[in-house]
Amino acid sequence: MHAVFLDQQTFSADIELTDIKNQISSLTCYPLTQPDEVLSRAQDADIIITNKVLLGEQLLAKLPQLKLICIAATGINNVDIDAAKKLNIGVTNVSGYAKGSVPQYVFGQMLEYFSQVSHHNLNVEQGLWQQSPSFCYHGNGSHELADKTLGLIGYGTLAQAVEKIALAFGMKVLIAERPNRENIRTGRIAFNTVVKEADVLSLHCPETTDTIGLINADVFNKMKSSAVLINTARGAIVNEVDLLNALKRNEIAYAILDVLKQEPPAPDHILLTDQPHNLKITAHIAWATIEAQQRLIKILANNIADFIDGKLTNRVDV
Repeated sequence: MHAVFLDQQTFSADIELTDIKNQISSLTCYPLTQPDEVLSRAQDADIIITNKVLLGEQLLAKLPQLKLICIAATGINNVDIDAAKKLNIGVTNVSGYAKGSVPQYVFGQMLEYFSQVSHHNLNVEQGLWQQSPSFCYHGNGSHELADKTLGLIGYGTLAQAVEKIALAFGMKVLIAERPNRENIRTGRIAFNTVVKEADVLSLHCPETTDTIGLINADVFNKMKSSAVLINTARGAIVNEVDLLNALKRNEIAYAILDVLKQEPPAPDHILLTDQPHNLKITAHIAWATIEAQQRLIKILANNIADFIDGKLTNRVDV
């Protein structure tokens, strides 16, 4: 079988693809693929591997040789799944690969904020400790995670891994029920209660019609003025205009975003051109430790091997 990887550049340059190559006869890789290039590049492919390239019904209908689409991500909204079903094209995704990477990012950012690590390092680099009349130089101080409340929106594999670390730090963890749900499941807490009580609100839910704009002005109004928002899920879950206003008005203390609604963002993106001091943004890398990326490639390879063997591993079209 011949496979094409349409957007290899979404992975680090030093990620090995040997596991995938071992499952197929040939692999052609393209750094990135524009919409008008997909058809020509995939024309002779039995397998398409892609992270974010859009594969719609009209395009898929023009690829009669295509047997399998391997999405190199958990989210599947870049592929028309219904069209793939009609055309008898298998579709797989990957999950679980970032269960070490994302929680590490969440707590790396949380510790940076509450322990003020960079600030205290800079105090010594700038000679402030050396000039101190006391044996220590407190600067901005620091705060413990113990006894703080972590609110989780979404409770899949990643959120559960975050919870485990939080409990080790002595934090209280609240798992939010879906908004406006009257029947609260065992182990869950009403959404509005979690929002009101959380010292840190961490987002781990998928982007759906129900979650787009979920974190908005109404939510910010309910949150503690000392609360921190962390989003490693999807950018569209947060209303970016409402977030900017909330940060400027100090309705919440801080926000850490690894995702934005538009990726990559335009140079004039509202959160970048008018970025307040209490907002930090990273470039969608919470998932992307080298180990997590290599783990993802191994899962992709296993998906291909199982497809060839007639197994339905990670199939999202059945």
